[in-house]
Amino acid sequence: MSRQVFPHEDQSAGVSYLVSSDTDLDQAQMTTIYQRRWKVEEYHKSLKQNASMGKSPTKTFATQANHFFAALLAYTELAALKLRRCLGHFRLKAQLYAVGLKAMYQQLERLNA
Repeated sequence: MSRQVFPHEDQSAGVSYLVSSDTDLDQAQMTTIYQRRWKVEEYHKSLKQNASMGKSPTKTFATQANHFFAALLAYTELAALKLRRCLGHFRLKAQLYAVGLKAMYQQLERLNA
């Protein structure tokens, strides 16, 4: 078991416990493994929530495969934007939605004129 204490922005202390069944691991090895696994968790969360992987309305294999491919493509585009803009996936998604909503509102105003 490894115990890590880290400060929060509000000066309170956070504690993280890492546990492994491999008793030969030291704290540095456990931390390295945890960091690698956490990257996988972040990937799955972003793929599901930002690239709509979890919202597939498809029923057939072909449409499911197309949705899966489109979600991976969207994730890849977000990852490239993340590197260029130095922003996280969730911030980028919010900014893209804001731009889309603004464009939609402008179009509605043109149609109402």
